[in-house]
Amino acid sequence: MKTKELRNLSKQDKEKKLKELQLELVKSKASASKTGSSKTKEIKKLIAKLLTLNKSENNPEELNKK
Repeated sequence: MKTKELRNLSKQDKEKKLKELQLELVKSKASASKTGSSKTKEIKKLIAKLLTLNKSENNPEELNKK
């Protein structure tokens, strides 16, 4: 998913997507140990994007201070 798509989601949908991604991350880590292939890096990036968007929506002033 792209950042633009994530911004258009409602707050509840973002939380739901975050939980799905966290579960998928655990599953991919388990399968990576068995098969050797992994999508953990992509999943971690999406989780970071979601958390950043949530933080910016809650406190938009704090991101501009840096």
